[in-house]
Amino acid sequence: MPTRRLPLILSLLALPSLLAGCGTQEPVEPPLSAQALAAVQKDPGVSRERLARVIDQLFEDEAAGDTRALLVLYQGKIVAERYGEDFGKDTRFIGWSMAKSITGVLIGLLVSDGRLRLNESAPVARWQRSGDPRGEITVRQLLQMRSGLRHVETTDPAYDSDTVRMLFLDGRSDMAAYAEAQPLEAEPGRKFEYSSATTMVLSDIAARALTDSRDPGIRRSLVSEYLRTRLFEPVGMRSMVAEFDAAGTLIGSSMIHGTARDWGKFGEFLRHGGSVRGAQLIPRGWIEFMRSPSPRNPAYGAQLWLNRPSEGKDQLFPGKAPASIFACIGHLGQYIIVSPTQKLTLVRLGHSSDAQRAKLRTHLVDIIAQFPGG
Repeated sequence: MPTRRLPLILSLLALPSLLAGCGTQEPVEPPLSAQALAAVQKDPGVSRERLARVIDQLFEDEAAGDTRALLVLYQGKIVAERYGEDFGKDTRFIGWSMAKSITGVLIGLLVSDGRLRLNESAPVARWQRSGDPRGEITVRQLLQMRSGLRHVETTDPAYDSDTVRMLFLDGRSDMAAYAEAQPLEAEPGRKFEYSSATTMVLSDIAARALTDSRDPGIRRSLVSEYLRTRLFEPVGMRSMVAEFDAAGTLIGSSMIHGTARDWGKFGEFLRHGGSVRGAQLIPRGWIEFMRSPSPRNPAYGAQLWLNRPSEGKDQLFPGKAPASIFACIGHLGQYIIVSPTQKLTLVRLGHSSDAQRAKLRTHLVDIIAQFPGG
């Protein structure tokens, strides 16, 4: 064999192995945009580029809906912050049902003040009439969504649901009256039923604990001042705006607005067990109660969702992230996710349909997984 042909033969023999090697190479990820990288601090405590990439994937994935704000706090510091077009750090976002968690804290403050009692009959006048079985409903059962009151949270068409009727149709002038007029469909304490109406009952109870007046202006003023001085200002949530109905009742089920940073401060307040810079604003035991599973649904506490399997549709991601995670969750994909073991708080605000929520949760898990213990 002529020696000049040997190199050619050897190269041909090596070709299959070279091709096989090429087939096992991982695909090269496209370079990150300047916007994506700028959203993450230079030293976030984890891989900056990887964190920027999973956040970018969330914003770019139309199948997960429209993300308008994403805030990540790690060890108490903002390590990532990004906004969609036309939104920014000064934008107030409606929390929808994340407001329920604020109402849960409001009730806890009133209990710690001695104005309400957790295990006694809920102080709703119409339920206290002789023979009314609703008089057995306790404040604890209302907080844990097991009052037994009849309620339809969502249905098709949407305007037939009690939530829409209460917030926007025949119940809108006095939402608590609409909620408190509902009959029992189960023995108090026996059935879990997620219910915006239940939180409106709690909102009314909070106002009644502060004043005997039925004057809407007085009720609105006293509840606003109580929230401002006992929660919003001490936590530093100065952007928060709460809405009230015509009867002067806080729409504590769904109508509280705030910036992403202030929603994040609320998550950090919960992560620290109700304290801010060492000052205990509410007994730590109350936050532990909010994070404890309801006897009728292990995935729900007291106005907070828990990262545990549920008999119904999962709201978080059990088995895919730390079991200690809890969250405030609102309509259309509003989230404050708190992971105490990771010292992590994540806020996502935007618009995702029910069909898009599963994909959205996948992206949120990917972000959580970037941090130790995720």
